[in-house]
Amino acid sequence: MYNILLVDDEPLICQGLSQLLASSGLNIDQLFIAHSSYEAMDYIRMEEVDLLITDIQMGEMSGIELMHQAKMAKPSVQSIVVSAYETFQYAQLAMRLGAKDYLIKPLNSSHFLDTVRNVLLKMDKAAAVTHDEFIAELSDRFRMEEPDRTKTEALNRLLADPAGASVERLVPMASLQGPYFAVLKIKPVVPPSQEGTRFLEKDLALLQYAVLNVACELLDGQWNHAAFYSPDHEISIILQWNDEAYGDKSINKINQLDMIGRSLHANVRKYLSLPCVVGISQIMKGIEFLGALNEQARKAIRFHREHQDHYVFYYGDFSWNPASHEATEEEMVVHHNQIVDTAKQYIHRHFGQKGLTLQEVAQQSHVSPNYLSYLFKKKTGYNLWDYVVKLRMEESRRLITSTDMRRYEIADKVGYESPEHFSKIFKKYYGVSPSELKK
Repeated sequence: MYNILLVDDEPLICQGLSQLLASSGLNIDQLFIAHSSYEAMDYIRMEEVDLLITDIQMGEMSGIELMHQAKMAKPSVQSIVVSAYETFQYAQLAMRLGAKDYLIKPLNSSHFLDTVRNVLLKMDKAAAVTHDEFIAELSDRFRMEEPDRTKTEALNRLLADPAGASVERLVPMASLQGPYFAVLKIKPVVPPSQEGTRFLEKDLALLQYAVLNVACELLDGQWNHAAFYSPDHEISIILQWNDEAYGDKSINKINQLDMIGRSLHANVRKYLSLPCVVGISQIMKGIEFLGALNEQARKAIRFHREHQDHYVFYYGDFSWNPASHEATEEEMVVHHNQIVDTAKQYIHRHFGQKGLTLQEVAQQSHVSPNYLSYLFKKKTGYNLWDYVVKLRMEESRRLITSTDMRRYEIADKVGYESPEHFSKIFKKYYGVSPSELKK
């Protein structure tokens, strides 16, 4: 059973699509409706949403930005875009963020339901299997052609020695243009259910083959990249941007890397039942820096040794440490506390701000949203957004019980656009509505 979130600022469209889906016979558990992107993000953070169906043009936060925020919050969320604008730029951005389709209004009912049905069919979760079944399933599932060995060799040589004498010959073979690059590395981890099982070399090679297949399926057509085998059964990915793409400030590039890393981890985990660690480098201009970026991604993966309950690491989150010495455990604790304290202080000052995002809070702490979420939960026991909601609900309760402010005034003061949406969140949190509490 799947949960679907419909987002459109036109209530009649939401109502029509909701009725269409409810009578479709599809395997749907709950249908949520939001009339703005801010409302939609509350559903995504607080409910188990599997599929997001969103309009493009919706007030302060567009559907494109909503998709990005949704992917940051939950990489597994799938998206379908509906729009009155048949614009290539919108469609390109939507597909780059993983949209499964871009449908133009007015919608054809049959086409719409076919699109939703196809997305849901591909979302079946993999069940736990034995070692032999696991390997056999990989063999059956993935039939991708083997990568070009010459290109793979050229790419690995560029990562190892991008300033070498043969670089001018290797670059055309590797199909790299740049001039901006980042490197991601995926290192498979033997599944917990298979601990103690001796994986043969051919099994590890098949795992690497399957991981490359998942990475290519996720990235192809969305990102300018090269994904290939690397030593030690790792998968390396070189992301590249030309001047025009890198100059587009509509989406923060570090947030993009964070989103891609978490999506890679989530998809490998989902489709292969296989844990993996993802290391992400910073972004540099110039092919001569590929070696440094490769080493950053390797170091990022090694941070898993100290944080074994975390799987996606961005090198920039740890570059505060002076290169002259390894950080002591005490230094790391102090630094982590500073990150969380900065985030908490910012949240306490801005929890009533409409459209507050995890990315905005992370920028204040100078770390990626992914790493801040991990540290915040580890240090406080709260998911970061649960902490925001806690402050909003406590303040709204105080205002209801100690002032004569109206519901819409309180909703506005604690960061909600719609009084009705505020009431839903309040009742879910306290078990009573604001009016019931007032009485």
